[in-house]
Amino acid sequence: MLQRILPIPDRTRACLALAALALLSGCSSEVLNPAGDVARQQRDIIFISTGLMLLIIVPVLILICLFAWRYRKGKGGTYDPNFDHSTALELVIWSAPLLIIIALGALTWSSTHLLDPFRPLDRLAAGGQEASAPKEDVLRVQVVSMDWKWLFIYPEEGIATVNELVLPLNRQVRFDMTSTNMMNTFYAPTLAGMIYTMPGMQSQLHAVLNKPGTYSGLSANYSGAGFSDMRFTLHGVDRAGFEAWAAKAKSSGKSLDLATYQKLELPSEKVPPIVFGAVDPDLYRRILERCVNPGTPCMSQLMAHDRRAGGDPRDVRPGAGMPAAGSSMPQHGKPEGALLKSPSEKGSGANITKPADPDAALGTRKPGAEENRNMSAIHPHHAPAASRQAQA
Repeated sequence: MLQRILPIPDRTRACLALAALALLSGCSSEVLNPAGDVARQQRDIIFISTGLMLLIIVPVLILICLFAWRYRKGKGGTYDPNFDHSTALELVIWSAPLLIIIALGALTWSSTHLLDPFRPLDRLAAGGQEASAPKEDVLRVQVVSMDWKWLFIYPEEGIATVNELVLPLNRQVRFDMTSTNMMNTFYAPTLAGMIYTMPGMQSQLHAVLNKPGTYSGLSANYSGAGFSDMRFTLHGVDRAGFEAWAAKAKSSGKSLDLATYQKLELPSEKVPPIVFGAVDPDLYRRILERCVNPGTPCMSQLMAHDRRAGGDPRDVRPGAGMPAAGSSMPQHGKPEGALLKSPSEKGSGANITKPADPDAALGTRKPGAEENRNMSAIHPHHAPAASRQAQA
């Protein structure tokens, strides 16, 4: 029937078939065929949301063709120019979208909390022996987005890599993320969703990898000239393979100290994978607090300095310099604001307003004076004749 209404040339049908095959070929991508449980749950949300929306889109598209054919004006059609209302039709039109919106809202609310990247995982897989996530068996990886490469630090193993991330299977991974220079986005499609990295701030992501293999990761936020090549390789190996890889990395002979990091931090493009067998244990904190360069105070030192209101910035003891209990201001005193001072206390100077003259016009000193009611200067046409003559 549709072919008779809308005749489609053979060439057009061939193009549509090729487009459909191209779309179906994308179903094998890492987004729709993930290797981690978090990414798998996010993929299911995509499928469910798409299915719910198609419950409206598909019937509407079908009904457009059906109504155009059935209610056409002409032979065989059911043309009724006086039709204006149908209670059953109105009920369907309004109730179906409303129910779908409620379902999408509930799905969004629940998934937002269950898949919060800061929230530790409750499970490592959809089922099987590895369904429960041990709270103590968590691998920590510190991620630093640079210009234009990725730095991964394994603090427990004491190693670091550039543009290469190796994870053991069925083990929860906690990523602590920051950036050196500008805002960026960490994205491993087969592992989890996109997480932003920002200088001086830390983001987190809890995820797990369930399938062995080699996958890709990238920067999903434009950050300059080398953005398009800011990619890394993700390897999923079993626990024995991860331990063997970590042992091999420690024997690489390369060390990532502050001097080496300062050279690594310089902008560079298409950087091949690098493995460091040793890493400064305080490097990530210094990157996060933006004090890698010698002599630069860390953010924690600056905040402690502010709390002490002029104390030694090297003293970062918890609570140092804080006001005494029951006092909202430091006991050594703070200058009183100019708004709280009288004109005589402010003194004189080029940037200080001169105090008002006590002999000035009454309107500036006595708001309730009768002279303030004389509006002749503003509205001359309302002034008495004598005033107009005087003004003339």
